[in-house]
Amino acid sequence: MKRVLVVLPVQERHKEKLEKAGEGCIFTYSPVKEVTEDMIAEAEIIIGNAPAAKIGASDRLELLQLNSAGADQYIKPGILSDKTILTNATGAYSKAVAEHMFAMMFMLQKKLHLYRDAQAKAQWTDEGTVCSITDATVLVVGLGDIGLHFARMAKALGAYTIGVKRRISECPEGVDELYTTDQLDEVLPRADVIVSFLPGTKATYHIYTKERFALMKKNALFLNGGRGNAVDADVLYEVLGGHQIAAAGIDVTEPEPLPSEHPLWSLANVMITPHISGQYHLPETFERVVDISAENLSAYLNDRPLRNIVDFTTGYKK
Repeated sequence: MKRVLVVLPVQERHKEKLEKAGEGCIFTYSPVKEVTEDMIAEAEIIIGNAPAAKIGASDRLELLQLNSAGADQYIKPGILSDKTILTNATGAYSKAVAEHMFAMMFMLQKKLHLYRDAQAKAQWTDEGTVCSITDATVLVVGLGDIGLHFARMAKALGAYTIGVKRRISECPEGVDELYTTDQLDEVLPRADVIVSFLPGTKATYHIYTKERFALMKKNALFLNGGRGNAVDADVLYEVLGGHQIAAAGIDVTEPEPLPSEHPLWSLANVMITPHISGQYHLPETFERVVDISAENLSAYLNDRPLRNIVDFTTGYKK
């Protein structure tokens, strides 16, 4: 009989689904902000992103099922014991995040952000030429579920799509060319739109350097829907302020929240949203998280293969 701690904001129907999957287990439910170290210490299975600092490498914890796709906080040394299996919610966020970043891309391509700024000032202005997704070359860096969803939407509207991922594999449907991360510099100069869905790892930290931005087209758009630490905010400000690329749309920053005094806020050619694309604003996302959690709970208890096991070395699912 396993003790299961759930720190998701579940309703009764979600509890029924989880308890059916974990029949015979003892369930405890707590808002994540109210969960205590004692509650965590008693749990053999945790569903949801319990505060990493409170886990304390619990020897009792057998399975931690995250409600996020990112596992950055939990792969650090000393957070989880060697016997804890870590799984994430890859697959739950593809529609929400990809569509959010797609909307930002359209907004920048058609300069709608500038017209919104003009509307706020009651100004009737013409912001000049725009660009199109049709026949554009779209480079997707981080071709997981979210990146592939984005690439397929772009492809459906007539874009030429290039994907970049860690390991080479067969080119998936919706992607015209596929490269590995160490070939990034080769493909950056070809892209009209660069969209990043990279997780936060040592390998991706500040991967978008001044030198890499210099490789991009002057009229390129840069989008970041992965992790803020893929690019230094000061570097991005310098690049955008100097008009080395046309514009950027970012849902993530380093640090978060972006300080109100940071000059990046003042630029007209950047669109910033406060890391909200991957939360539960699209109700379907939470339902997917619960489904993945129930599936993995049942699989673990019945010795079946688990979905989305995280590799502690890379931070990605295996």
